[in-house]
Amino acid sequence: MFGLSRSDLRLMCVVLALTLFAPIILNPFPTESAMAQFNAGYPDLMQRFVIFGIFAIGFNILFGLTGYLSFGHAAFLGVGSYACVWMFKLLGYNILPGIVLSVIVAGLFSALIGYVSLRRSGIYFSILTLAFAQMSFALAYSVLSNPKFNLTNGETGLQVYSDDPQWFHSDRLPDLPHLFGIPMRATHQLNIGGWDFQFNFGYYVCAVVLIVAFYLSIRLFRSPFGMMLRAVKSNQQRMTYTGLNPKPYTLAAFVISGMYAGLAGGLLSAMDPLAGAERMQWTASGEVVLMTILGGAGTLIGPVLGAGFIKYFENIFSKINDGVLHSWFSFLPDGLENLMVDLVHPFVGKGWHLTLGLLFMLVVTFLPGGLVEGGQRLGRLLTGRRKASSDAEPNPTPAE
Repeated sequence: MFGLSRSDLRLMCVVLALTLFAPIILNPFPTESAMAQFNAGYPDLMQRFVIFGIFAIGFNILFGLTGYLSFGHAAFLGVGSYACVWMFKLLGYNILPGIVLSVIVAGLFSALIGYVSLRRSGIYFSILTLAFAQMSFALAYSVLSNPKFNLTNGETGLQVYSDDPQWFHSDRLPDLPHLFGIPMRATHQLNIGGWDFQFNFGYYVCAVVLIVAFYLSIRLFRSPFGMMLRAVKSNQQRMTYTGLNPKPYTLAAFVISGMYAGLAGGLLSAMDPLAGAERMQWTASGEVVLMTILGGAGTLIGPVLGAGFIKYFENIFSKINDGVLHSWFSFLPDGLENLMVDLVHPFVGKGWHLTLGLLFMLVVTFLPGGLVEGGQRLGRLLTGRRKASSDAEPNPTPAE
């Protein structure tokens, strides 16, 4: 069905169910309970799960299939954000033109950077992409904020002002991002018992985009083109000896990956109509590398899981302060309570990166295949099977 094998269709159904029912799944604890701080079913965080999942899916097409590690993908995320906001400023708040332009501009920009960077491989390729990303950040932060041609508005960030043209905007449309008149921030709340579920229109727009992006990635992974990219990763020199030129394939993968990043950048601006140079920093590029490796590079669903995992830590664990810790250990004697707070304090709040780093070390050491491998091992343990198939390595079939 839909050109997918039975195993891929099951995987697609899992992603579909997780995205559609995320407002319920991510709110396991009653709103007034002490554990409610671990709920993640509010619109802003769910949107980030989905958007950065798209970003990681695109990065995985390059890194997971070809083995080319890019440290500059945040440049395409930032370019996509700027392009979308410029559409808001020129045409109006309808997100569709902005997202389309984000993908196009990111694709053109990635073709330019990829054409130069792919002349080298290995660490030299990675350094080149990092250099281009940092140059893009510097341009957005300073040069392109020059009053003569203010394209980025520097450190303040690009945003929409009342004197912008917005040629297709009218009083009947909301003064914030929308899709054909429906505001992206429109939210329906459903109260059931002690639970409060929020169904946000903007989240479901992003979720539909994620589902389409995930479907396209499956088709790409299973296509003859995907097999050629695997051949590049396996042994590029041997591929060259057969008379095949790997450069067009790697450049195509780089451009497709950049377009995914531009799409994610456009969706970020659609959620919040503000584009800043910080989205192009090297830390943002490093973050998507962590997402992909943590979830499982070369797998289909791994990058999505990795993105959700990191964004959950960033937004939930970073909010745990000493007051919360004292409430957790209040049942202990005062001295022991303070001791436990002092022991846990470095791993939460501002120190959440320490916890993430330790978890990343454990995953890389004991689960080289990421969270996907961990899930497969758990599944084999529960079902008693010795062997399980992976979505990253299907049974090879001849390319037609």
